[in-house]
Amino acid sequence: MRKTFLFLTLMTVSLTAWAQEETPTEKHSVTTNSFWANWFVQANVVGSSFWDSQEASAVKFSKLTKDYRTNLGLSVAIGKWFTPGVGLRTKLNGFWGRSVVSEDKELNACKYLTLQEQVLLNLSNLLLGYNEQRCWNFIPYAGGGFGRNLTHNSNALGLTLGLLNTFRITNKLAANLDINYGCYEPTFDGLTGNRAGQTGLKTKDRIVNVEVGLTYRLGKSSWKQSPDFEAMQTLTQSELDALNAQLQDALAENDRLNAELDARPQEQQEVRTDTITKILTAPVSVFFPLNKAVISSRRDLQNVAALADVARKNGARLVVTGYADSETGSADRNRQLSQQRADVVADELVKMGFDRSQIDVVAAGGVDTLNPQPYNRRALVEIK
Repeated sequence: MRKTFLFLTLMTVSLTAWAQEETPTEKHSVTTNSFWANWFVQANVVGSSFWDSQEASAVKFSKLTKDYRTNLGLSVAIGKWFTPGVGLRTKLNGFWGRSVVSEDKELNACKYLTLQEQVLLNLSNLLLGYNEQRCWNFIPYAGGGFGRNLTHNSNALGLTLGLLNTFRITNKLAANLDINYGCYEPTFDGLTGNRAGQTGLKTKDRIVNVEVGLTYRLGKSSWKQSPDFEAMQTLTQSELDALNAQLQDALAENDRLNAELDARPQEQQEVRTDTITKILTAPVSVFFPLNKAVISSRRDLQNVAALADVARKNGARLVVTGYADSETGSADRNRQLSQQRADVVADELVKMGFDRSQIDVVAAGGVDTLNPQPYNRRALVEIK
């Protein structure tokens, strides 16, 4: 068992040194995934060293590998990353342990289980920025839960601090190296009390674990970079400003033609009823935040107003089509959201003085016609 601990320690040092050669990536924000994304499961072989509250001395590294206090075990866990840097994990550990009452490993042998809920902080992502191709992730964690000694029929509450290292194998699979320290109430080993004069951690039953195993990511495991909405709005506004300028040019040309006709003799003005005015009527988009029917930028409505003015002067109808992002939310939710977005824009047109009976509202549901995907969270206004 001592050789096992020494091997795991050397592997920790070598893997950490190798992983530190990775070049940091540029930080960026990511879009929020659904609740069912970014789950993972883990399975590990565990090397454990036990220290009981009845022992007089503090934990020393030289004594951690004594065979009368060490044993092999297993751990399994299921967890979820809520962001690239913060996650939760439920972990079951144990099976073969030691209650250190002597230096006889057979006499000390026992069976136990611990069940804990742990908060994970991926410092690699928090400090260096999210990178799904990163070879090594450095993840400290803390947790608390319940321990049971099956051999001695005793229970105890406990806390754990640990460091999880994951090493990427594929997009779905990673190798684990998990080193953790736990302390439990003194009843955990099946014995009661502690030596007189002991304080602090010496009054607790303690476990040091070194775990090696695999992590498998369930379902969608990556995070998409969120678009630069400020840049997107700037680009959108510049495009809409250009379209608005084209509309104004078309209206000016229409006024020029009318003035030219007014200057003609009366008999020539009778042909005005046959005059066809060509007007540029490009559609206008109004954008919305994720899962909301609140307009992101009121500036979009300036172009909607210009288009509505053209439609009003020419007796045309307007069509407002609502859309949602098909990559987030269910089909039913996206259909409802697209309807709400179309209704919001239709209401704004009514506030501008446009006749509600001249507006057709369409709910297109979730789509992926535009790239990046957030562009699909919009309502489109066009002249029918």
